[in-house]
Formats: sequence, structure tokens, C-alpha cells
Amino acid sequence: MRFGVLLPQGCNLDLVDIPVTEQWSTIRDIAQAADAGPYESIWVSDHFHTVPAPSNESTFEAWSMMAAFAACTSRVRLGQLCTCMGFRNPAYLAKMAACIDVMSGGRLEMGVGAGWFEDEWRGYGYGFPSAADRLGMLDEGVQIMRQLWTTGTATLAGRHYQVDRAISRPLPMQDSGIPLWIGGAGEKKTLRTAAKYAQYTNFGATTLDVFVHKSQILAQHCKDVGTDFDAITRSAFFLVTIGETEKDVADKMARLKSHYKPLMPADALEPWLGEFARGLVGTPEQIVERLTEAAQAGVGYVIVYFADAAYDRTSMDLFASKVIPELLG
Repeated sequence: MRFGVLLPQGCNLDLVDIPVTEQWSTIRDIAQAADAGPYESIWVSDHFHTVPAPSNESTFEAWSMMAAFAACTSRVRLGQLCTCMGFRNPAYLAKMAACIDVMSGGRLEMGVGAGWFEDEWRGYGYGFPSAADRLGMLDEGVQIMRQLWTTGTATLAGRHYQVDRAISRPLPMQDSGIPLWIGGAGEKKTLRTAAKYAQYTNFGATTLDVFVHKSQILAQHCKDVGTDFDAITRSAFFLVTIGETEKDVADKMARLKSHYKPLMPADALEPWLGEFARGLVGTPEQIVERLTEAAQAGVGYVIVYFADAAYDRTSMDLFASKVIPELLG
């Protein structure tokens, strides 16, 4: 099993009360702590607004941070969970990604999805295309990126995107281009796009039963389009609340509630806390047991998130020292 960590960046209300002048250094320091090991990768979300509801709290932009991480880290791989295809022209996105891959010494991962947060789409003037159109944009955008990363040029006369002999140099440093992660769990379109193009998938935060079901759907799509299901690494995303003892865990869950309660509407608070309750909650031993079950279900890569990381790295460090060594590899 392989491990990455989703960093605080503000969109999850995880930089609140940290002065703006110290927010980037806080993010950078956590990235560099992960770079020291044993996490294989660091990740950020592609949000412009805070979730689950927009607010005036800081939200650092994903691709700005990708370039910064390329310069301030040396080992960890750099990913997004996940880039919204509709927020940037895919040829421009491919060019930007290729440059960052070279700048980082070949450490970039490309996580892409169709996007879902309507408030951001409309707020930034993108409208809000139908789900079918957003999924079509995802498929066409991936085709353009793959062309640019492998041949350095791309031509596509699609329904959503049109490029005519676009040139992207430098090519990525990585053989066959930058690894593609297709994020999302839509059974008819998203998982079919993943079957055609992805080296990795991420179904989002979900239960193991749902993970197994989505894996079966993905396997059928792979069979239909003639790709190798076993060549796709299936990943899972987990919100983590970890403590040395069960009392520590209970205290951290209580602190989560006190942190988020003044920051979001009452009708959003309980569902938000419910997401954490359904995540990885427990002592290191309990979480190792949960992840062992996940590995048996086919989870090959785990991306974790610690809501308290910007304030106290104890949870992140405890997971690194007591959980990862039990499951690494």
C-alpha cells in the first residue's frame, strides 16, 4: 500500500485564525515535513471557494502551489485531488503541467475530474454545464493532454474543445507523459473515461462496499474498451482522526466540532462532521486494521487528510510513525 497526504490550503476551512502572512509558510512547512518521509506524495484540492459553503476565508489555488512545491520539495510526488477540467483550457493545462513536471524533476501527477461545485463555476463565470457536458469536457481534455505529453503536438476537433496543431515543449520528463488519475465515481461516463485513459483512479471518500462496487464497474468498462484493469491502481481518500488512545480520539472529534461550528451553517455542520465520522477514526492499531481490510478489497494507494495539520502536526506524524510502516509496500 502507498500513501499520500492532502495538505491544508484553506478550502476546507483549515487555515482559519492563521494570519494571511503566515498561511503559505504553514502550507510549505507541512509539505516539507511530508517530503522528509514516509509519505510518497502530497496533494491539494482544486477549489476556488471554501466548502461545503463559500466564505471569505483563504483558499490557495492548486496549480500555483504545484509550481511552488516543485521548487521547495525534492522527493515527494505532487498531485491534485483533483483538477477540474472545465476551469482551464486543457491545452494550456497540459503545457503548464509539462513545465512543472520538468521543474520538479519528473514528480508530477495529474488528477483530473469533471468538477461538481456549482458555486465556483458560476462565481468565476464558467456557467454550469450539464453533467453530460462536463464529462464530455473531461474525456476530450484528457485526449488533448495525452497527445501533447507524448508527441508534443495536439489536434482535436471536439464538441467541447478544438485545438489545431498546438505545440507543447518541453515534453514531460516522465516516460509516456504524466500519470493520469481520473477522479470521480460516475458509473456510466467517468469510470469509462478512467478505463480508457487512467493509470490511477480515485472514487472519493467512500465505504469499502462502495469501493468494491465501483471497482467492478471499472473492470467491466476495461473489458469493454480493451484495457487492462489490473494495470490501473485504485486509490481511496480518507479523512483521518487518529489518537494514541481512544480518549485522544474522542477529544480530537470534539475539537473538530468546536472548530467548524462557528464557520458553517447549522444544516451543513452535521453532514460535514458525519464525513469525518465515516473516515478513519481510531488509534493506530484500529486504523491499521481498517486499512488492512481496504488493501484486501483492492485499495492500492491511500490519500489521507488531517483537519488539524495546520495547527498541530501530531496526527500527521502519528499516522506516519505508527500506521504507514505497518502497511507500506
